[in-house]
Amino acid sequence: MTTITNDSLAAAQQDMREGYQCGAPGVLASALVWTMAALVVLNTGASHGVWALLIGGIFIHPLGLLLAKLAGRKATHQKSNPLGPLALENTLWLMFSLPLAYGLSLYRLDWFFPAMLLLIGGRYLTFQTLYGLKLYWACGISLAIAAFVVLATQANAVAGAVAGAVIELLFAALLYKQAQQAQAS
Repeated sequence: MTTITNDSLAAAQQDMREGYQCGAPGVLASALVWTMAALVVLNTGASHGVWALLIGGIFIHPLGLLLAKLAGRKATHQKSNPLGPLALENTLWLMFSLPLAYGLSLYRLDWFFPAMLLLIGGRYLTFQTLYGLKLYWACGISLAIAAFVVLATQANAVAGAVAGAVIELLFAALLYKQAQQAQAS
């Protein structure tokens, strides 16, 4: 069992921030997938939008890594980083949760996008530990609030997909700014 001290946690988080540009490329990649899903909903319907988000989600991590590398980042963390397993574990948790969101869509199609907003938002809460950035709490909570608003207003599927896209685009921009500021200092 590895004991993590405050200093080792801070160093591990710094390694994650440097390697993945504060996670901004991954959030941007996710925002692009939400945008694609919204466009699919608009053009072909909600059921196709469900598949666009599920299938597009497969490409978020590789696209995020590509964007990080294009920005000159190593797009990896040190193998000894004790936070590495958390990154994998929260990805697996999300994958294991996807059948729940899909199952909801079979019962009520309009519940799929709010369910995904909640799942993704919950996942981002753990990113605060991964990156040491409270901005991820704000992102996760914003996605959760959007889910509840979409449900409470009985908004259509496109509203849920657009909410995910807009919120993640905003937070990607904020994270890129934070990464630039950290690199400049």
